[in-house]
Amino acid sequence: MYTYSKQIPVLASADVLVVGSGSAGATAAITAARLGRRQSLSLPAPVRVMLVERYGFLGGTSTMVLDTFYGFYTPGRATKRVVSGVADDVINGLKKIDQAIERPNTFGAGTGITYNPEFLKVVWERLALEAGVDLLLHTFVVDVAMKADRITGVIVSSKAGLGLIQAGMVVDATGDADIAARCGVPFERAGDIDPAQTLTTTFRLANVNNTEAATLSRAAFVEKLKEAAASGNYDLPRKEGSVHITPIPGVMATILTRVSVADPTNPWDLTRAETEGRRQALEYERFLRDFVPGYKDARIVAFSTQIGVRETRRIYGEYRLTREDVLSARKFDDVIGLCGAPIEDHHGGEGTRWDYLPDGETVSIPYRTLVPQKVDRLLVAGRCFSATHDAHASVRSMAQCMAMGQAAGAAAVLCLKTGSTFRELSYPDLRDVLLQTGATLETPSAAYSEHLRS
Repeated sequence: MYTYSKQIPVLASADVLVVGSGSAGATAAITAARLGRRQSLSLPAPVRVMLVERYGFLGGTSTMVLDTFYGFYTPGRATKRVVSGVADDVINGLKKIDQAIERPNTFGAGTGITYNPEFLKVVWERLALEAGVDLLLHTFVVDVAMKADRITGVIVSSKAGLGLIQAGMVVDATGDADIAARCGVPFERAGDIDPAQTLTTTFRLANVNNTEAATLSRAAFVEKLKEAAASGNYDLPRKEGSVHITPIPGVMATILTRVSVADPTNPWDLTRAETEGRRQALEYERFLRDFVPGYKDARIVAFSTQIGVRETRRIYGEYRLTREDVLSARKFDDVIGLCGAPIEDHHGGEGTRWDYLPDGETVSIPYRTLVPQKVDRLLVAGRCFSATHDAHASVRSMAQCMAMGQAAGAAAVLCLKTGSTFRELSYPDLRDVLLQTGATLETPSAAYSEHLRS
């Protein structure tokens, strides 16, 4: 072991500090900043909201890895829109620049909203800056500052060196519960109890003949995958997956590769996963060019900025959402969002396991799943929330992460106003504010969902 000690400067102070700018974190910061300037809350001064992000753009998985929002709509015969608020502004921002389309999910997980991730980077930035969020990019949190059992700030690293950002309230939206883990919050690491979900390097191909590609059914596509793998000439660990259209003609996006590693929070394991994911991507491109109509002249034009990680650490909060809660569409008194997405388990085998809720139903996301045990002034939002492996496999979709982020941002501002801790916060007060921000807290009718869509 080596002991390192150094005096570091105080870089900034924030009333609400959000770490991680994915769908949860960006939404949390936007919500907090908007509410922090709302006169109806009678705050003594505007709330200073800071958003810290390790990359040079906002969006996390939504801009680094994927190009489709799932979880907005329930699957099944009567499609219902179950996430709204800041999420509506994100989708409307994409539609204004003609960079979003709605399409059915290949697996039947509900209508997806596919977008151009490069333009989504700009939409997230615009919404954050318009709300008054103080952005700090290219900055990585390496440790936390604590006073007894409450977090008081974070230690960050950048090209400028180390520094301290002081904070009144902190939202951990890192996806990996980095802040919570460093604070000593108990957590379950993916793979400790149930087999961990696999990782995926996504990639986009250009010069695809969309008309020819559309002639092949999904069932036929899967058969060709199995045929190619069985030939021994292609290394294709996943024997299903998807290739889908994008807003750009001739460009298709994929979810095909499948990588298993022991611990995606270990940089050695993650390094191996990155290189293996790109190796697999070239094999799947070769398969597409050789076997699938429309892909003869197609080539990869982009890999995901990093490999897509589905689960790592999941905290133990004041409540832990379970598989039984999800599949029974359980309703909670402290609901902060809804989810109708199926349990989607990308295990280490050749396929993917799907378990559905009753048709058109949703499970409530309890506020208590965002409140970590043992530490005060800290909330989590996004895929590191308190849930079992199976429940997490349903509620981790990006739309639900937005709902969690909206709740976390609102809760942080309310706690600043009242002086309460996150554990003490009055849920009726939180519910009132969430409804004012446009959140959906009860399963709507199909007719109302169609109104939202239009």
